[in-house]
Amino acid sequence: MTAALQVPALQVQNLHRSFGALNVTRDVTMTLERGARCALIGPNGAGKTTLVNLITGVLAPSSGKVLLNGVDITTSSQAARARGGLARTFQINQLFRGLSVLENICMAIGERDGENNNMWRSAGAKRSVIDEALDHLDSLRLVDDALRLVRELPYGRQRLVEIAIALAQKPRVLLLDEPAAGVPSSESHLILDVVANLDPDIAVLIIEHDMDVVFRFAREIIVLVQGAVFTQGTPKEIMSNEDVRAVYLGQEGHDAVQRGGGHG
Repeated sequence: MTAALQVPALQVQNLHRSFGALNVTRDVTMTLERGARCALIGPNGAGKTTLVNLITGVLAPSSGKVLLNGVDITTSSQAARARGGLARTFQINQLFRGLSVLENICMAIGERDGENNNMWRSAGAKRSVIDEALDHLDSLRLVDDALRLVRELPYGRQRLVEIAIALAQKPRVLLLDEPAAGVPSSESHLILDVVANLDPDIAVLIIEHDMDVVFRFAREIIVLVQGAVFTQGTPKEIMSNEDVRAVYLGQEGHDAVQRGGGHG
């Protein structure tokens, strides 16, 4: 048991992806320990979403490996990775907007347990599924919205529903792709509060351009530039790295760190 706990939650080894002559992911190596709180940042076009797509199986790498809890999942399907404990959210949410919030969560649970049979009702009809879905909604303060159609919710609460769906998969590794994107500032604190209170055993990688979010959340930051790891370190180390500030953070990022008190 002790040895198993020492295996990193996620390992990316020399990951490379090219499209013809264009190298979009270049020899990326990174490790997420259990309970990690890591942020992936970089300028537009750095390849952040491409890297997440490689980790989650949306894209196949040209070379390199991805290991989940020590198991090589490089050639595994997206569904197999999800069953193994890897979950993600997207820059643009992937919700069923014409269904209720509760139905969306029940579908996710049914998919996880292989009981959907192409219809959410086959999963939702089970009392245990409904109870579990309500527990997830309660943890994210969404119970009052359970019977509302997703399209009726403010965008910030839709993002919370997407996180609830990801958590319903019982992940050991959670990838959050710009969870605050498009969320009004009046609602962004809901996202931040949820992320801050996630299960401490889940390894979390957040891809985010909002430096206030990054410095509030992360204990470690990986900087990606032109598809390669430029550097990594604590928020304080990244803030004080002149090369990082030159290529990415600039004055805006520096000011965000100062407002956050220089976390790390």
